[in-house]
Amino acid sequence: MSDRLFSQSTGMFIAETHTDAVTWHFSVDRFLVEGHTQFQQYQIVEMPTFGKTLFLDYKIQSSLLDEYVYHESMVQPAMTTHPNPKKVLVCGGGEGATLWQALQHNTVEHCDMVDLDEELVDMVKVHMKEWHHDCFDDPRANLVHKDARKWVEDHKGANYDVILSDLPGPIEGGPALYLYTKEYFQRVAEALSDDGVFVLQSGACNETYPYCFAAVHETLDSLKEQFPYVRGYYGLVTTFQMPWGFILASKKHDPLELTPELIAQRLAERGVTTNRYYTPRFHSAMFTLPEYMLRAIKQHGRILTDAEPFLWEA
Repeated sequence: MSDRLFSQSTGMFIAETHTDAVTWHFSVDRFLVEGHTQFQQYQIVEMPTFGKTLFLDYKIQSSLLDEYVYHESMVQPAMTTHPNPKKVLVCGGGEGATLWQALQHNTVEHCDMVDLDEELVDMVKVHMKEWHHDCFDDPRANLVHKDARKWVEDHKGANYDVILSDLPGPIEGGPALYLYTKEYFQRVAEALSDDGVFVLQSGACNETYPYCFAAVHETLDSLKEQFPYVRGYYGLVTTFQMPWGFILASKKHDPLELTPELIAQRLAERGVTTNRYYTPRFHSAMFTLPEYMLRAIKQHGRILTDAEPFLWEA
């Protein structure tokens, strides 16, 4: 039995270490699916309160309790910031929920989803329909199993209106290590349209581990020529036991200039009626970072490069 998985008299638990100060124990009612792909282990379990939950390598990814909080935060601010998003790229997003969120906008004519792990996505298609709602069958969706960075590099001038980077954290030896660097962000800018919007999940947004967010923010902020507007924000993701950070980088459109009235108009015109977390009223609150994160950006921000990437040590 894995050292991440153990039994007690009260039942079965999965233990996940966040930092050397914190380990969470998740109570598990039963395992639904467990297996290996070429790249990672996966576990789908039933848990009290959380319901059906996905773990990768025994690290929690999303649960039915509030996957919508993470995925609406991942997608909706960027999609709404762009006035007419027609062509979209999803990097990663194996559960399919990021793709589904993007396709809620009826302006979208084409959406590429590039996820390296074909075996995982095939499993998700069968066992996690509550996340993706069979959106892989949408004629606007194009699922590709390739390296996300190479795809971006090969699509210079592709004129994506929105690029959504829903990728794992930059762990040493992991597939996403070089998807958080200045060089990658420059390639992203080249793949975007002249008024394109880019967003990526950027790790924990709390006092215990603000370092990834701070470094990514500083890196994007150094690319003023490509991205004049860099705006950090967060979602309150109970499944992660903490606020989770995202950073939006835009060539022309500032999300802070959107009024509740304009957001409501865009969502209504595009037929987006599924939002339960991201709303016109709540938009500006998401972009109001707490003071401790502003301090963290100043204290721990640094420019990430291929030569010196961020290594997640939590």
